[in-house]
Amino acid sequence: MKSTALVVTLVALGGACATAPAQTGSPSRDATGAADDTSGKSNVPPGFGTLRQDAIAIRLELQGLVVRAIPLDESVIRLLTPDSYRALRELQESNKSGISAVTRRMGGQKPDLWYVSFYGIEPDVHFSPRELIITSAGRDFRALDIIPLSSGFGEERLKQRETQSAIYLFEEAIQLDQPLTVTFQTQANSGWEQTLQAIERERALVRARASRSDRQ
Repeated sequence: MKSTALVVTLVALGGACATAPAQTGSPSRDATGAADDTSGKSNVPPGFGTLRQDAIAIRLELQGLVVRAIPLDESVIRLLTPDSYRALRELQESNKSGISAVTRRMGGQKPDLWYVSFYGIEPDVHFSPRELIITSAGRDFRALDIIPLSSGFGEERLKQRETQSAIYLFEEAIQLDQPLTVTFQTQANSGWEQTLQAIERERALVRARASRSDRQ
């Protein structure tokens, strides 16, 4: 639990980190915590990204609280700063057993993972974590399971300035390379199409940085 709390803290701080990575050599798995890219979707090496977490977070503001949802797909998080990338990878590794249990229930099909946080801007705010819906390619996706990352998540209440967070596991059919909408209760955010433009720009820049590093 202590390790998970540390990682959650790193995730929260990662959004404020904008320091560009050093480019003195090709990053290794030991240095970045990189996962094996067996899907062919990632396309870029980790360790060269400069995006903040806020750049890829889908944000929803409701009465009394703010919801942030971040996809944990390698093709996206490899574009983050090295510290943010490591924090999100460690978040998944520290909850590997729970993720594996859901994978087994799905017959071996690996779920799509999202990091979702709820922040209270008013005292004693109720939230219903199961009301988060992702709409992709004309389908609505609700979480197959939710792995809490903070001790009070199950109480479904927020104090003012308190954050509760969890890993959401969805069916592996959400298309991150296409427009999508995240809805929570009465609010919806369809801004992912604009976020994709920033992702594609950064992906091209990461490839260029990695290429220059290889030539050094």
